[in-house]
Amino acid sequence: MTSEQDTGVLDVVVVGSGPAGLASAIAARKRGLACTVVEKGALVNSILHFPVNMAFFTTPELLEIGGLPFVTPHEKPNRDETLRYYRRVVDAYGLDVRFGVEATAITEQGGDEGTPLLRVTTQEANKGERELLSRTVVVAIGAYERPNLLGIPGETLPHVSHYYTEAHPFYRKKVVVVGGKNSAVETALELYRSGVDVTLVHRHAELGSGIKYWVRPDIENRIKEGAVTANFNTRVVEIRPTEVVLEHEGIQSTLPADAVFLLTGYHPNTDMLARFGVEYDTETLVPTHDPDTYETNVSNLFLAGQVITGIHSGLIFIENGRFHGEMVIKEIARRLTGEPARELAGVDLP
Repeated sequence: MTSEQDTGVLDVVVVGSGPAGLASAIAARKRGLACTVVEKGALVNSILHFPVNMAFFTTPELLEIGGLPFVTPHEKPNRDETLRYYRRVVDAYGLDVRFGVEATAITEQGGDEGTPLLRVTTQEANKGERELLSRTVVVAIGAYERPNLLGIPGETLPHVSHYYTEAHPFYRKKVVVVGGKNSAVETALELYRSGVDVTLVHRHAELGSGIKYWVRPDIENRIKEGAVTANFNTRVVEIRPTEVVLEHEGIQSTLPADAVFLLTGYHPNTDMLARFGVEYDTETLVPTHDPDTYETNVSNLFLAGQVITGIHSGLIFIENGRFHGEMVIKEIARRLTGEPARELAGVDLP
């Protein structure tokens, strides 16, 4: 099939419409750079798939991008408020975000007068394969799409999931939650309060040190009183249709389970990075990049947000990843204009 090429050459193509990608597009917009965002899913797709009743760990001002205030009556904003905020950001800045568009390849191509360009090949459901030409690309695909697999039998059974949404479907059922950090602990607590028989399984001797300060005493007290059963220093070695097989100090046992949540973390889509020509460490999955400019081994192809973390996705959150966009676009503007990057210009908002 022959690719159809969109006319014109862009200054920036951003892959991914999470907070880091949107922050990059806003910074480009403020500098007068021609920028398009391509997103294969929905706006801030990772946040969309967070638990329905989730409240963020942080305060609203630390989720803000583009200088647009996040107004909420709550000290810690919830998922729906956050989705609404980022929709408002896109509308306020008039960002060109194209949904249902998956970037499948990025290749280098010579431009006029020897100026290098990047060809971004995309796949759209109703339009097939298309191409965008851009002077630079910012990859901001996050790290929520690919769960860290345990590599055990039964991990792909239909009652097993690496993502938790809500508790109601599991009322009066037996559910095993695997993990010992915030997502696992908060899931266990919400399930317990919804009438679910919950068992928490964690391979370490105690819960993670980074658990939210208001959540830790809650889960510790629930474990102490037996409302939530906890198995520490324990691994899941097999999942069966109605039970899980555990191993503790070399001894195996079985536990009934109607559903299993494997909340063991996530990592970037390294298959996508490889298609873009981006190298990465095979152990840590950290992409090759300049720590100052976030440029990868592919000239003029940059990273922003959680994608830079590899298997340690907990190192980058919205609070710090949102600043990558301005840093990357500052470098891009310097290259495209041949002059020192000026301060971000103001943009009139409606």
